[in-house]
Amino acid sequence: MPNFLPINTILVPQGAEYKAVCRGLSGITDSIPTVVAIPVGMKPLLKYLQQGQFIAPSRVLIMGICGSLSDRYTVGDIVLYQDCIYQGKQQECDRTFTTQLHFLESQKVSLVKCLTSDRVIWSAVEKRHLGKTLAADVVDMEGFTALEFFNAAGVAVAMLRVVSDDCQHNIPDLTPAINSDGSLKPFPLAIAMLRQPLAATRLIRGSLTALKVLEQVTNRLFSGNRQ
Repeated sequence: MPNFLPINTILVPQGAEYKAVCRGLSGITDSIPTVVAIPVGMKPLLKYLQQGQFIAPSRVLIMGICGSLSDRYTVGDIVLYQDCIYQGKQQECDRTFTTQLHFLESQKVSLVKCLTSDRVIWSAVEKRHLGKTLAADVVDMEGFTALEFFNAAGVAVAMLRVVSDDCQHNIPDLTPAINSDGSLKPFPLAIAMLRQPLAATRLIRGSLTALKVLEQVTNRLFSGNRQ
């Protein structure tokens, strides 16, 4: 089945998430979109987008993993953003584009509200608190920035992510391991994981599960192999 959405560009955080999406597209013979690895975090992403290192098409799909702020969403769940909030401001995803994606994966996808954070939300207590007080379902570190930039440019954006950690357990605080350019610093990352071995083990398991689902949903969307 041809790529009829149409989507010319997928943006996905660099590293394991980017590799998972590329694996999902490997072997597909139909026309596939260009996959662009973006920095992790709000400021690094904004700087990258402002530099204009790629020509934005009329539609951009942003994929990756996210954290849950609600008991309704757990590891491996596929979510499709309706909007993103940050410090009281809101940016909406393109409704038509989002509806088309929801139709293609309607059996497996939940429509959610995302909170974008400029730091890692690692505490389960804080996750649940933010979820309740802000009425947000999931958290990421790029969504609001991407929407604000592309909405201003008249580019239609949809965001599809997979939950990698729930709101019942802590994860290691990885904020110190993120460079100013959005890349991960290996040594601080290793230290953060070693300081909280149980949380680190849970995060690794959840991330591996989410990345596998991310690979699978990417393949379904662009191969026409939809269940």
